Amino acid sequence: METITKKQTFQELMADSEAIIGEATAFLQQNGTKFPLTDWLTPAEYAKRFGLKSTNVVSNWIKRGVIPTENILHVPELNDIRLIKAVPYQ
Repeated sequence: METITKKQTFQELMADSEAIIGEATAFLQQNGTKFPLTDWLTPAEYAKRFGLKSTNVVSNWIKRGVIPTENILHVPELNDIRLIKAVPYQ
């Protein structure tokens, strides 16, 4: 394993960031199903986008079945993150 001693330039860091984003997008496209990151939100982002008071509302909706299970995506490889499909529920 080689140790890199030079400092990265801004352009190199941006290129590395783009590569990481590409890898994450590719991961969410595994098993023949695509999950565009613009269509799936974390509970915090969902609450912000749809004007909810807190993420507790989103969690309660999940527990009560207001948000259907097919619109909830669990990603255990990413610290068991939960993503919600970005559609309004009531």
